[in-house]
Order: sequence, then structure tokens, then C-alpha cells
Amino acid sequence: MVNQPRAIRSYVLRQGRISDAQQRAYDTLLNAYGISYTPQTLDLDAAFGRSAPKILEIGFGMGETTSQIAAATPGNDYLGIEVHTPGVGGLLKQAKELGLTNLRVIQHDAVEVLRDMIADASLDGAHIFFPDPWPKKRHHKRRLIQPAFVALLARKLKAGAYLHLATDWQEYAEWMLEVLKGEPLLINSAQDYAPRPAYRPETKFERRGLKLGHGVWDLVFQRL
Repeated sequence: MVNQPRAIRSYVLRQGRISDAQQRAYDTLLNAYGISYTPQTLDLDAAFGRSAPKILEIGFGMGETTSQIAAATPGNDYLGIEVHTPGVGGLLKQAKELGLTNLRVIQHDAVEVLRDMIADASLDGAHIFFPDPWPKKRHHKRRLIQPAFVALLARKLKAGAYLHLATDWQEYAEWMLEVLKGEPLLINSAQDYAPRPAYRPETKFERRGLKLGHGVWDLVFQRL
């Protein structure tokens, strides 16, 4: 039997500290909001109990941005993917506090979820906000935004759907721009980088960085 090469992950699972509130939310709310990974196509309308635009968010961190966007646009359904338990617990806590019904969560590797669970041409949009930039050159292979991943994600978008990325690392922004420009299914909505769309709230870290003169780059591409 030949061993298959292990896929390069864009994240490292660390234990991380989870607060009591996050743990309670994780223990009590995951059944209500969570979708288990299974290697079969997910019926998105059935998962949300309605037909509505479906937006995917990959790597939602502690969930503040995701919950704010979902609360502000109740006509859309949001499917968040995150591997870290404190972040999942944080988003579940916010979802309960805000009374969100248009949010679901999958705690699993995003590449496998896209590959196995999301049907082609089923998404109206996708968000990837501030993914790990893996700044050291020897770690660039771990970056989530790679040609093969973008090609996979583009196939999951409907014609006319959007892909929105944001980063506060200029070198990663330049990397993202080149990768997205190289995907034949996508077209840039701007000359290079886009103004921050109104639906993406500034994070506290982003505001702090902007005050210090750090840049933030948004990229918004459209599926042909």
C-alpha cells in the first residue's frame, strides 16, 4: 500500500485558550447552528430552511465580522468555516445574542468542505478576510490563496457571484492579486484593489493598524 502525500494545511491547530462563555456556547449551540462535515454534497437550502442567497465565509476568526454582516443582511444566508474551537464558540455566542437565524457553521478544513460538500455554481458570494499571511518565504506554500484553491472556489460560485478577500499584509495582497488575476473564471471589479465595501465592517485590529499607518487591501472579483 502506497501512502498518499499529506496535504499542506494553511493553518496550524493550536489548543488556544477558550473562555467559559465560548465553551458554554460551543457545548449548547453547536447542534443548533453547526453542520457536520460529511463527504457528500450539502443541500444549502435545506440546511437553512429557505431559498436565499448563500454566502460562504472561510476562516471567520472570532466571528465578530461574520455575525455583524449576518445581522445587517438578514435576507442572505451565511455559512462560516473555521477550524479553531474558541472562534467557533465565539461566533455561536454572538449568533445567540443577536438572534441570528441566517447563519450556519462547519468546523472543518475549508478545502475539504469546498471539495466534498459545496456544489458547483451554488454560492452567491465568498469572503476570506485576513487569512494567515505566512510571511516567511519558506512558509508561502501554506498560504490559503493558491491557484488550485482559487480555481476550486471559483467553480463553486454562480455566474455573477463575487469573491471578496482582504489582508493587511501588502506582500500578501500582491500575491492574492496575481493569483486571482490568473484564474480564468474570475474578473476584477476594480483596476487592482477595491475600496472596502460597506458591508465589511472594520475590525478593531484593522482600526488600530490604520491609525498606525498600516494599510488594508480589499480585492473583489466576480465570477464570469
